[in-house]
Amino acid sequence: HYKIEDRGNLRNIHSDDWPKSFEKYMKDVNCPFKIQERQETVDWLLGLAVRLEYGDNADKYKDSTPDGAKNADNTAKNAEPLINLDVNNPDFKAGVMALANLLQIQRHDDYLVMLKAIRILVQERLTQDAIAKASQSKEGLPVALEKHILGFDTGDAVLNEAAQILRLLHIEELRELQTKINEAIVAVQAIIADPKTDHRLGKVGR
Repeated sequence: HYKIEDRGNLRNIHSDDWPKSFEKYMKDVNCPFKIQERQETVDWLLGLAVRLEYGDNADKYKDSTPDGAKNADNTAKNAEPLINLDVNNPDFKAGVMALANLLQIQRHDDYLVMLKAIRILVQERLTQDAIAKASQSKEGLPVALEKHILGFDTGDAVLNEAAQILRLLHIEELRELQTKINEAIVAVQAIIADPKTDHRLGKVGR
């Protein structure tokens, strides 16, 4: 937008007056955003730059196609982004570790094992269906206390009833704990089990 000799103030980014020069430039190019809206401003400027670059070199870019659409192989690769995943990449390891810490999953030497554990947890607990199911309120069923034997007598009818209620609540908590233990066992087996495991024979492997 500016001539070369008029770009000095805008290029001097270390100057205390640079914000004013930049604000003036934004007005000169009719940017619809304020200088405080930095992300929107940068995005708009990039769009302007791309438009101008294309306008100056239309013949060069008119036959260009997106990299992902150049051939069928690229399309297939885009559909399966994990095919060429490098499990030894430090970024991959750091990402898996960060997810494991966030989801409070036990660390493992094999990062693929941790990734499988993350997948199982996400599928069973964090999908929309799982969250909706967990959010459903549970309506309790009426219980006839007189049908449940306490096993001892406190000598007070009110205390006996309170003790029966506490015992029933304790039993319910134990059942929930057992269910969670079973779920944990199944999750661990899903991660570490050999595909050729035959539970009927009590053998693992071939």
